Amino acid sequence: MTDDDGPQRLQKVLARAGVGSRRACEELIAAGRVRVNGEVAVLGTRVDAEADLVEVDGAAVGVREGLVHYLLNKPAGVVTTASDPQGRPTVVELVPAEPRVFPVGRLDADTEGLLLLTNDGELTHRLTHPSFGVDKEYLAEVEGTPGRGAIRRLREGVELDDGPTQPATVAATGPSLLRITIHEGRNRQVRRMCAAVGHPVRRLVRVRIGPITDHRLAPGSWRPLAQDEVRSLERAAVPPEAPRAASRGPRHGPGKGAAGDQRRSRR
Repeated sequence: MTDDDGPQRLQKVLARAGVGSRRACEELIAAGRVRVNGEVAVLGTRVDAEADLVEVDGAAVGVREGLVHYLLNKPAGVVTTASDPQGRPTVVELVPAEPRVFPVGRLDADTEGLLLLTNDGELTHRLTHPSFGVDKEYLAEVEGTPGRGAIRRLREGVELDDGPTQPATVAATGPSLLRITIHEGRNRQVRRMCAAVGHPVRRLVRVRIGPITDHRLAPGSWRPLAQDEVRSLERAAVPPEAPRAASRGPRHGPGKGAAGDQRRSRR
């Protein structure tokens, strides 16, 4: 049996995913900074790249072969779904058909800007779940000129019909232009926030997802993310309680390590 016929050496899998050279990955493992299915890995650990959850410093690393990550600049009028019963153009029609990918979160049809599409299920979960706190930054052209009171309300949280919003980072960059950063993912949230303070949105563009931005990407265009960009997204989507050093010791879960029963499919 070859190394590729079954579970593979952890350092090889990490190196293939772009974490670093095999030697650098071995050093990460020896330092106790790598976990497999919640257990601290050791040199000699083997993993099933199709099923095991591998984390470095608490950041889930996409190790399954065939993962792709696209950055799209979504134009207005395109819907963030795989298909649309009304026949409107969809975001998946703007990127390669194979392998099949799905949008990470949603932008409503009228909203423009950056959108990720991928077949990496674990990263999608971490980027969209509010507990991971990944920032999304928008430029909003609004009606009127928001005063200090309106901006303060946006920063502190606005009462919406589905509950108050969490504090946001808000700055006025022009008479009717706001730069708003949130880490929730509610439906049409920025539009509803601005309407709630009396300044409905005229145009909304998402300009940043976590550490990812690209001012040169034209509307309707896409590009694959570089490996270092994927790694930066993974590092951005780390839960607050994630271990950062070996001194914290293993965080035991219900499974029994790489060879145990705790396996998670990377959808």
